[in-house]
Amino acid sequence: MTLLDLILLSVALAMDCFTVSITSGLIQRRLVVRTMIVTALMFGLFQGLMPLIGWVGMSFFSEALESWDHWIAFGLLAFLGGRMILSGLKPDNEEGSFDPTRFSTTITMAIATSIDALAVGLSFGCSGYTTFVSILLPIGIIAAGSFLFSVAGFLIGSYAGKRINFPVEIIGGIILIGIGVKILIEHLTA
Repeated sequence: MTLLDLILLSVALAMDCFTVSITSGLIQRRLVVRTMIVTALMFGLFQGLMPLIGWVGMSFFSEALESWDHWIAFGLLAFLGGRMILSGLKPDNEEGSFDPTRFSTTITMAIATSIDALAVGLSFGCSGYTTFVSILLPIGIIAAGSFLFSVAGFLIGSYAGKRINFPVEIIGGIILIGIGVKILIEHLTA
């Protein structure tokens, strides 16, 4: 793969992180720098780690992972989306259950949005990346792209969240479930 191919792959993989980051920024309605940085770091870390795990495990697990990865991603995103919708339906005086500032929520979102990167890692093993050193550049570009898009998504979401006066958790939940359905359909129809 050329450098341009790797950058385009990084952008494609970062789109789920970008969307989820916009949603998290909308929910917070203000920019919380610590949450933005932790989320962007976790998204970048997991987006970089998953191709590495896929690359390492390609010879051992490729068939098993390929038949289940889309179901895992769908399940995690549907779970998070459902929690967001339920949180949005609660009266204002009740505390919502979806909180993008909670580390457990951040980790769950990072795993859910990086499942497709695992499949990319599997393909790296078949496309000339035969040594650990050769895989470092692709995973570095993927991780950096996801980090940058996550920061941009948070900035956009928090800016827009200040101007929106309805429960964005419901829209965010629908978006997360939609991403999960998209992943599921893409894999089932391929």
